[in-house]
Amino acid sequence: MSAEETTNNRAWQIYGRRQLDHAYTPPVPDRINWTPWEGTGPGAEILGAVTGRRVLDIGSGAGHHAVHLARAHGAYVTAIELSPTQHERAVRTHADTEGVEFVHADMISYLASAEPFEVAYAIGTLAYIDPHHALPALRDGLRPGAPLVLSLLHTDLHGRGPSTQVTPREQMILLRDDPPLPTLMWVLAPRLWEDLLTESGFCVEAIDLFPHPDTNVMVVQQLIRARRRP
Repeated sequence: MSAEETTNNRAWQIYGRRQLDHAYTPPVPDRINWTPWEGTGPGAEILGAVTGRRVLDIGSGAGHHAVHLARAHGAYVTAIELSPTQHERAVRTHADTEGVEFVHADMISYLASAEPFEVAYAIGTLAYIDPHHALPALRDGLRPGAPLVLSLLHTDLHGRGPSTQVTPREQMILLRDDPPLPTLMWVLAPRLWEDLLTESGFCVEAIDLFPHPDTNVMVVQQLIRARRRP
Protein backbone atom coordinates (compact mmCIF):
# COMPACT_ATOMS: atom_id res chain seq x y z
CA MET A 1 0.00 0.00 0.00
CA SER A 2 1.35 3.42 -0.96
CA ALA A 3 1.89 6.28 1.50
CA GLU A 4 -1.07 8.10 -0.05
CA GLU A 5 -3.37 5.11 0.36
CA THR A 6 -2.28 4.59 3.97
CA THR A 7 -2.85 8.25 4.88
CA ASN A 8 -6.20 8.53 3.13
CA ASN A 9 -7.55 5.20 4.35
CA ARG A 10 -6.71 6.16 7.92
CA ALA A 11 -8.28 9.62 7.57
CA TRP A 12 -11.58 8.36 6.14
CA GLN A 13 -11.81 5.56 8.68
CA ILE A 14 -11.41 8.10 11.51
CA TYR A 15 -13.82 10.50 9.81
CA GLY A 16 -16.49 7.82 9.50
CA ARG A 17 -16.01 6.73 13.11
CA ARG A 18 -16.40 10.31 14.34
CA GLN A 19 -19.61 10.73 12.35
CA LEU A 20 -20.93 7.44 13.70
CA ASP A 21 -20.09 8.56 17.25
CA HIS A 22 -22.00 11.80 16.64
CA ALA A 23 -24.87 9.81 15.05
CA TYR A 24 -24.77 12.10 12.04
CA THR A 25 -26.19 10.99 8.72
CA PRO A 26 -26.73 13.57 5.95
CA PRO A 27 -30.28 13.75 4.65
CA VAL A 28 -31.08 12.35 1.23
CA PRO A 29 -30.97 15.45 -1.00
CA ASP A 30 -33.70 16.67 -3.31
CA ARG A 31 -31.07 17.00 -6.05
CA ILE A 32 -27.48 15.99 -6.68
CA ASN A 33 -25.12 18.69 -5.43
CA TRP A 34 -21.74 18.57 -7.15
CA THR A 35 -20.29 21.25 -4.88
CA PRO A 36 -20.14 21.36 -1.05
CA TRP A 37 -22.78 24.11 -1.07
CA GLU A 38 -26.36 23.62 -2.18
CA GLY A 39 -28.00 25.08 -5.24
CA THR A 40 -24.84 25.78 -7.24
CA GLY A 41 -24.42 24.23 -10.66
CA PRO A 42 -26.39 21.50 -12.42
CA GLY A 43 -28.10 18.48 -10.95
CA ALA A 44 -28.44 14.83 -11.95
CA GLU A 45 -29.37 15.74 -15.53
CA ILE A 46 -25.69 15.89 -16.50
CA LEU A 47 -25.47 12.13 -15.94
CA GLY A 48 -27.87 11.64 -18.83
CA ALA A 49 -30.76 9.18 -18.70
CA VAL A 50 -30.15 6.94 -15.67
CA THR A 51 -33.55 5.29 -15.27
CA GLY A 52 -33.06 1.55 -15.34
CA ARG A 53 -29.30 1.92 -15.84
CA ARG A 54 -26.41 0.57 -13.77
CA VAL A 55 -24.68 3.51 -12.11
CA LEU A 56 -21.43 3.50 -10.12
CA ASP A 57 -21.09 5.91 -7.18
CA ILE A 58 -17.35 6.17 -6.46
CA GLY A 59 -16.49 6.77 -2.81
CA SER A 60 -20.15 6.88 -1.84
CA GLY A 61 -19.66 7.76 1.83
CA ALA A 62 -22.94 7.88 3.73
CA GLY A 63 -24.82 6.82 0.59
CA HIS A 64 -27.25 9.74 0.35
CA HIS A 65 -26.52 10.61 -3.29
CA ALA A 66 -26.92 6.99 -4.37
CA VAL A 67 -30.25 6.78 -2.57
CA HIS A 68 -31.42 9.98 -4.29
CA LEU A 69 -30.60 8.58 -7.75
CA ALA A 70 -32.41 5.33 -7.03
CA ARG A 71 -35.52 6.91 -5.52
CA ALA A 72 -35.91 10.00 -7.69
CA HIS A 73 -34.51 8.75 -10.99
CA GLY A 74 -34.99 4.97 -10.97
CA ALA A 75 -31.28 4.17 -11.30
CA TYR A 76 -29.67 0.93 -10.13
CA VAL A 77 -26.74 2.24 -8.13
CA THR A 78 -23.69 0.41 -6.88
CA ALA A 79 -22.32 2.58 -4.08
CA ILE A 80 -18.71 1.59 -3.54
CA GLU A 81 -16.79 2.72 -0.47
CA LEU A 82 -13.35 1.70 0.81
CA SER A 83 -13.65 3.06 4.35
CA PRO A 84 -15.31 0.49 6.63
CA THR A 85 -16.77 3.18 8.88
CA GLN A 86 -18.15 5.18 5.97
CA HIS A 87 -19.68 2.00 4.56
CA GLU A 88 -21.17 1.28 7.99
CA ARG A 89 -22.79 4.72 8.03
CA ALA A 90 -24.48 3.99 4.71
CA VAL A 91 -25.80 0.53 5.52
CA ARG A 92 -27.03 1.52 8.98
CA THR A 93 -29.41 4.01 7.41
CA HIS A 94 -30.05 2.90 3.84
CA ALA A 95 -29.40 -0.86 3.65
CA ASP A 96 -32.97 -1.64 2.58
CA THR A 97 -33.18 1.00 -0.15
CA GLU A 98 -34.49 -0.55 -3.34
CA GLY A 99 -32.18 -0.03 -6.29
CA VAL A 100 -28.98 0.54 -4.26
CA GLU A 101 -26.24 -1.97 -3.52
CA PHE A 102 -23.68 -0.87 -0.94
CA VAL A 103 -20.26 -2.42 -1.57
CA HIS A 104 -17.31 -2.22 0.82
CA ALA A 105 -14.33 -2.61 -1.53
CA ASP A 106 -11.43 -0.99 -3.32
CA MET A 107 -12.80 0.50 -6.54
CA ILE A 108 -9.87 -0.57 -8.72
CA SER A 109 -9.97 -4.19 -7.56
CA TYR A 110 -13.76 -4.30 -7.76
CA LEU A 111 -13.92 -3.01 -11.34
CA ALA A 112 -11.40 -5.63 -12.51
CA SER A 113 -14.11 -8.30 -12.29
CA ALA A 114 -17.40 -6.36 -12.33
CA GLU A 115 -19.77 -6.13 -15.26
CA PRO A 116 -19.10 -2.75 -16.94
CA PHE A 117 -21.30 0.12 -15.76
CA GLU A 118 -23.39 2.45 -17.90
CA VAL A 119 -22.75 5.61 -15.85
CA ALA A 120 -20.21 6.59 -13.17
CA TYR A 121 -19.71 9.61 -10.96
CA ALA A 122 -17.62 10.78 -8.01
CA ILE A 123 -18.50 13.73 -5.80
CA GLY A 124 -15.25 15.04 -4.37
CA THR A 125 -13.77 11.57 -3.95
CA LEU A 126 -11.65 10.64 -6.97
CA ALA A 127 -8.96 13.15 -5.95
CA TYR A 128 -7.96 10.77 -3.14
CA ILE A 129 -6.89 8.06 -5.60
CA ASP A 130 -3.84 8.18 -7.88
CA PRO A 131 -5.34 9.08 -11.28
CA HIS A 132 -2.76 6.93 -13.07
CA HIS A 133 -4.46 3.94 -11.43
CA ALA A 134 -8.05 5.15 -11.06
CA LEU A 135 -8.74 6.39 -14.58
CA PRO A 136 -7.61 3.27 -16.50
CA ALA A 137 -9.65 1.15 -14.07
CA LEU A 138 -12.70 3.30 -14.77
CA ARG A 139 -12.15 3.07 -18.51
CA ASP A 140 -12.20 -0.72 -18.28
CA GLY A 141 -15.12 -0.64 -15.86
CA LEU A 142 -17.42 1.43 -18.08
CA ARG A 143 -19.24 0.58 -21.26
CA PRO A 144 -18.19 2.40 -24.43
CA GLY A 145 -19.89 5.79 -24.54
CA ALA A 146 -20.69 5.77 -20.82
CA PRO A 147 -20.58 9.16 -19.06
CA LEU A 148 -18.16 9.84 -16.21
CA VAL A 149 -18.81 12.94 -14.07
CA LEU A 150 -16.22 14.08 -11.53
CA SER A 151 -16.53 16.80 -8.92
CA LEU A 152 -13.06 17.81 -7.72
CA LEU A 153 -11.38 20.47 -5.60
CA HIS A 154 -9.78 23.29 -7.62
CA THR A 155 -8.91 25.97 -5.04
CA ASP A 156 -8.91 25.35 -1.29
CA LEU A 157 -9.98 27.48 1.69
CA HIS A 158 -6.57 29.14 1.79
CA GLY A 159 -6.77 30.24 -1.83
CA ARG A 160 -4.23 27.66 -2.90
CA GLY A 161 -4.98 26.78 -6.52
CA PRO A 162 -4.45 23.51 -8.37
CA SER A 163 -1.13 21.88 -9.07
CA THR A 164 0.41 21.86 -12.53
CA GLN A 165 2.09 18.50 -11.84
CA VAL A 166 0.45 15.13 -11.25
CA THR A 167 1.50 14.84 -7.62
CA PRO A 168 -0.56 14.66 -4.42
CA ARG A 169 -0.41 17.29 -1.70
CA GLU A 170 -1.64 17.56 1.86
CA GLN A 171 -5.20 18.79 2.38
CA MET A 172 -7.25 18.75 5.56
CA ILE A 173 -10.68 17.27 6.18
CA LEU A 174 -12.35 19.78 8.48
CA LEU A 175 -14.83 18.72 11.15
CA ARG A 176 -16.89 21.06 13.29
CA ASP A 177 -16.19 19.53 16.70
CA ASP A 178 -13.04 17.47 16.10
CA PRO A 179 -9.44 18.08 15.00
CA PRO A 180 -8.81 18.22 11.22
CA LEU A 181 -7.62 15.10 9.45
CA PRO A 182 -4.64 15.27 7.05
CA THR A 183 -5.07 13.62 3.66
CA LEU A 184 -3.12 13.47 0.42
CA MET A 185 -5.08 14.67 -2.60
CA TRP A 186 -4.47 15.12 -6.30
CA VAL A 187 -5.65 18.74 -6.66
CA LEU A 188 -4.89 19.24 -10.34
CA ALA A 189 -5.38 21.97 -12.90
CA PRO A 190 -8.26 21.33 -15.33
CA ARG A 191 -5.85 20.89 -18.25
CA LEU A 192 -4.03 18.14 -16.34
CA TRP A 193 -7.27 16.31 -15.64
CA GLU A 194 -8.21 16.63 -19.29
CA ASP A 195 -4.85 15.23 -20.40
CA LEU A 196 -5.06 12.33 -17.94
CA LEU A 197 -8.60 11.46 -18.97
CA THR A 198 -7.74 11.63 -22.66
CA GLU A 199 -4.71 9.38 -22.18
CA SER A 200 -6.89 6.89 -20.30
CA GLY A 201 -9.49 6.56 -23.04
CA PHE A 202 -12.03 9.29 -22.27
CA CYS A 203 -13.32 12.22 -24.25
CA VAL A 204 -13.69 15.32 -22.07
CA GLU A 205 -16.88 17.19 -22.94
CA ALA A 206 -16.81 20.06 -20.44
CA ILE A 207 -14.95 21.40 -17.41
CA ASP A 208 -16.73 24.03 -15.32
CA LEU A 209 -15.47 25.98 -12.31
CA PHE A 210 -17.83 26.92 -9.48
CA PRO A 211 -16.65 29.46 -6.90
CA HIS A 212 -18.22 29.60 -3.46
CA PRO A 213 -21.39 31.73 -3.46
CA ASP A 214 -19.83 33.87 -0.71
CA THR A 215 -17.15 35.90 -2.48
CA ASN A 216 -15.16 36.09 0.77
CA VAL A 217 -14.64 32.32 0.67
CA MET A 218 -11.90 31.29 -1.74
CA VAL A 219 -12.96 27.68 -2.41
CA VAL A 220 -13.51 26.76 -6.05
CA GLN A 221 -14.85 23.40 -7.21
CA GLN A 222 -14.38 21.98 -10.70
CA LEU A 223 -16.86 19.75 -12.45
CA ILE A 224 -15.63 17.50 -15.24
CA ARG A 225 -17.92 15.79 -17.73
CA ALA A 226 -16.28 13.04 -19.76
CA ARG A 227 -17.31 10.00 -21.74
CA ARG A 228 -15.64 6.65 -22.26
CA ARG A 229 -14.51 6.49 -25.87
CA PRO A 230 -15.77 3.62 -28.03
